[in-house]
Amino acid sequence: MGRTPWSAADALVGLRPKAGRGAARAPGGPPHWRHASMVFPTTLIKAVKGTRDLLPPSTEVWNRVETAARAVFRAYNYREIRTPILEETQLFARGVGAETDIVTKEMYTFEDRDGSSLTLRPENTASVIRAYIEHRLDQRPGVRKLYYMGPMFRRERPQKGRFRQFYQIGAEAIGSESPLADAEVIEMVVELLGRAGLTGFKLLINSVGDRHCRPQYVELLRKELEGVAARMCGDCRRRADANPLRVLDCKVEADQPIIDKLPHIVDCLCEECRAHFEAVKRYLDDRGIAYEVRPRLVRGLDYYMRTTFEVVHGALGSQNSVLGGGRYDGLAESLGSKTPAPGIGFSIGEDRLVMSVESETDGAALDLLIAPLGEPAVRQCALMARDYRRAGLSVELAEGRLKRVMELANKLGARYALIVGEDEMAAGRYALKNMSTGEQESLTREEIAARLGASLN
Repeated sequence: MGRTPWSAADALVGLRPKAGRGAARAPGGPPHWRHASMVFPTTLIKAVKGTRDLLPPSTEVWNRVETAARAVFRAYNYREIRTPILEETQLFARGVGAETDIVTKEMYTFEDRDGSSLTLRPENTASVIRAYIEHRLDQRPGVRKLYYMGPMFRRERPQKGRFRQFYQIGAEAIGSESPLADAEVIEMVVELLGRAGLTGFKLLINSVGDRHCRPQYVELLRKELEGVAARMCGDCRRRADANPLRVLDCKVEADQPIIDKLPHIVDCLCEECRAHFEAVKRYLDDRGIAYEVRPRLVRGLDYYMRTTFEVVHGALGSQNSVLGGGRYDGLAESLGSKTPAPGIGFSIGEDRLVMSVESETDGAALDLLIAPLGEPAVRQCALMARDYRRAGLSVELAEGRLKRVMELANKLGARYALIVGEDEMAAGRYALKNMSTGEQESLTREEIAARLGASLN
């Protein structure tokens, strides 16, 4: 008799069938079950490779970044869209590109019980356009401005700032092919990064042409690569014929001298694409936004056309990209839409943005730690803590010996410590200590609230 089958769902509830021959079975029912701890050795379960837990104080930076992003999106009249984490695999094969690294190497794809192929979303632009088409958002007036935040999944090699479950903040402006829309999206990106606390970043831009001029450039690139691809890395040899544009994005140091001699796409643009790109640059100049034209910037997804852009930051090392974006005027048609839906968008690698911001800023400080001395003080301090919290302050109430409580205040980075004992309660004045200067004052509850409130502004 073979082994009684059991599924992953059984493991989730910690149960599995008894092994061996003659497993008892109720009439018409499953075999008896026993708890998995009786079968499996006890081992420490850790997060899956390439994933991680986001913990304090880092989550404070994440929240600050997301709050800043939502404020910027609101100012530019963008509205939130939430798409499923699971999509049909063909959405990404058709939208992202069948020969891209994402589709060929990195997607988490599995067969569902009904035989359909599903994929954990590796990016979200294709999903947003799918929703735009499915729900006929083109029937609504004006440009559709949508933003999203959430997890994406790619089976990449884990490294600094790159994870297999990672988070993106992104936006899409659908329904305009005007270069003014491109400039406004890039302006919004610069504003968002600034409000999130990132400084010292560099904006790179390029144009990758359209369906009229890019095929000619791709063919020229393919011919140029015929004589040199054999001396390049394995990925470049594979891409040289299947997807020559991706050769330009190679990071292998030994290949750079060869790539530097390849023709530039900006020299092969048609008149319409050239005029479009010149207009984008002119609008950025009007806004005082600094940029660098990077002819090798092609992005890794097939749906990009005309304007592409990227923001890089030195805190991330060689893998220094914080965000990327561009125009995708033909994506909707490739996904089955009968109505053109030109658009432009971007996605920020939130993990990488937070890492960059954390390298430049200190974590959020605790406003006040209250140290009660004795049981009567504990009761009063609880009420004081409640009132100060209602006033918008972050407050920690800590019991224990005064020396240890003050050590805790230092470890938590508290800006002030409030010491409350029987003498202070009787006098109605309390010892407020500035933890950075060591200065201590005797103040009333109202004076303490005013002092702390003023220090926040």
